[in-house]
Amino acid sequence: MDPAVTPEALPALHGMKVIDVATLFAGPFAATLLGDFGAEVVKVEHPHGDPARGHGPAKNGVPLWWKFLSRNKKAITLDLGAADGQLLFRRLAAEADVVIENFRPGTLERWGLDYPTLAADNPGLVLARVTGFGQVGPYASRAGFGTLAEAMSGFAAMTGEPDGPPTLPPFGLADGVSGLATAFAVLTALHARESTGRGQVIDL
Repeated sequence: MDPAVTPEALPALHGMKVIDVATLFAGPFAATLLGDFGAEVVKVEHPHGDPARGHGPAKNGVPLWWKFLSRNKKAITLDLGAADGQLLFRRLAAEADVVIENFRPGTLERWGLDYPTLAADNPGLVLARVTGFGQVGPYASRAGFGTLAEAMSGFAAMTGEPDGPPTLPPFGLADGVSGLATAFAVLTALHARESTGRGQVIDL
C-alpha cells in the first residue's frame, strides 16, 4: 500500500479476495457488489464462457448485462471438470476469503471441490452457494432461476391487471434481491470469522 494513502481513504473491502465461479446473474451480482466496495474479485469462467456474455441487448458487440456483471473483476478461464482446472481452482481458493458459486447441488462435490476439501487448504474460507431451492430438500436437484422464484412464490400472481394473467416484473427482481442477500450474508460470515477464526458455508 502506498504510505501516502491512509486506511480511511481505502475502499471498505480493500484486501478482501473473492472468487466468482457463478454464472448469469444472482451469484455474479453479489460478487460485483463486493467488488464495488473494494474487494479483489476474480471471475472464473468455463472455457465456453459465461452465458451472460450472450444475454440481452449489446453495444459494440458486448451485451450490456455482461458489462454490468463483470465490472471490477479480473478473469480467468478454467475447466473445472478437468484435473488441472480443479488443482488451479484449489490454489485460488486457498488464498481467497470468499468463493461464490451457483451450480446445482452436488456439482462441486463431484469435482472434488467440496467445502471440507477447500477448507482443509483454507480454514477461513467462506463458501456462498446460491441456488433456486437450496442444497437439501425435495426440490434441491432442480434448476432454479429468478423468474421461476417469482412465479412459485406467488409474486407474479400479485402483479399485472386484476383480471389478467400472472405478470413477471420487467427486470431481474429475484436475481437482484438474491445477489443483495448473498453479499449481505458473505459480510456477516466474514464478521463472524473475526471471532471464530473459521469460515463457513452459506446456503442461499
